[in-house]
Amino acid sequence: MLLSESEIKSLCDKLLSFSKADDMEVSVESEDYSHLRFAANGFTTSGRREDVTANITVWIGEKRGSASAHALDAESLRDAVQQAERLAKISPEDKEYVATLGPQKYKPVAGFVDATVNLALPDRAKAIDAIIRDCEKVNVIGAGFHHASGSASGSATRHGKFHYERASLVSLSVSARTPDGGSSGYFLRNHFDIGKLDTGRTAREAIRKTLTSRSPRTLEPGTYPVILEAQAAGDLLRLNFDARSTDEGRSPYSAPDGKTKLGQQIFDERLSFYSDPWHPELPGSAAAQDGIPAQKVTFVRNGVLENFHYSRYWAKEKGKEPTAGPVNSILESSAPPATLEEMISAMDRGLLVSRFWYIRAVDPRTALFTGLTRDGLWYIEKGKIQYPVRNFRFNQSVLALLAPGNVQMIGKPERVSNSESQGRGASLTPSIMVKEFHFSSPSDAI
Repeated sequence: MLLSESEIKSLCDKLLSFSKADDMEVSVESEDYSHLRFAANGFTTSGRREDVTANITVWIGEKRGSASAHALDAESLRDAVQQAERLAKISPEDKEYVATLGPQKYKPVAGFVDATVNLALPDRAKAIDAIIRDCEKVNVIGAGFHHASGSASGSATRHGKFHYERASLVSLSVSARTPDGGSSGYFLRNHFDIGKLDTGRTAREAIRKTLTSRSPRTLEPGTYPVILEAQAAGDLLRLNFDARSTDEGRSPYSAPDGKTKLGQQIFDERLSFYSDPWHPELPGSAAAQDGIPAQKVTFVRNGVLENFHYSRYWAKEKGKEPTAGPVNSILESSAPPATLEEMISAMDRGLLVSRFWYIRAVDPRTALFTGLTRDGLWYIEKGKIQYPVRNFRFNQSVLALLAPGNVQMIGKPERVSNSESQGRGASLTPSIMVKEFHFSSPSDAI
């Protein structure tokens, strides 16, 4: 059961009343979550949970302590507050302490659909059963994970800030393999509105990738032109425009002598990256980091680095105003979008990448990442897909990937979820065709 705004406000007020600490921030979160998992063309697990959590942070002087409770009766809440106070008394001073916020104005976002949370379980079972039947028809083995959730949460401070918000999410991932394990396909999509999640398309794409990946050939690692499907681009493009890491020289946007690349062209001139809490396809939270009211913020406009986001602590250190950080991620092109088919037709020689997996940062100063291709990699020649290819490990800088001169064609942004997140997050990311992508070694991944 999700808690109402009045219920959460009452609980926050009660928590605040239990302590005389110098400063205090509390939050109450409620969740309704359900899932259905299938594997080997059969249902495996189905479940539902409801949970509530109260979180408390207090400062005594500038010493901080935190605790939480999963029961909302007065005694449990009081015990959690006292635990936070005990921890604060024995903690070192919080050198980055900034007094909690006072009253704020938050513009609501439309990211909650009741039907997503209260989905009809028979309908979900029928949709998954249809996917299993489709896999059996073409002799592939299907597996996947469908989950739906809703949350209602609120936070309050000693100085009068209160914010309440609801959100919903439904996600489906489908993996398919041939019986010999020689080829596989994967597709993942999510949405806050269950009515906009196309389960049929998710299954069809996973199955199609499996069938077209059979008998892959081996290519030598090296630098290739590539087309990244939206899923692959969404997996890799992890963009962070934090002012502190930039000022401290730990960011790809840092420059010598303590300077930054602000105002410089860092991406292809067609590309812009921004956060918009009120985007109809990708609503974010109304509150950004530190509880600052969210705003639409453009970080890169037409390839030029335009903004960083300053936390309240770092803004205080630098004598600046704190700014709202991103609450979602949107990458788009100012040029007319190209379809995936148009990109393939335009490519003389290169590779089509379905998705990436096991992505890890190598060097934050160059935005260099490593990882693996997986579940579909194909060789293209003279505008046509010729054959599937065995997987590679890659080492690629995101900054170099999107740099002027490397980007050739850009698609329409799609709502995609990072493969490693199990569908719990999303971005609006286009497919991208680039001149150079660096594959470092072969991989035995399927």
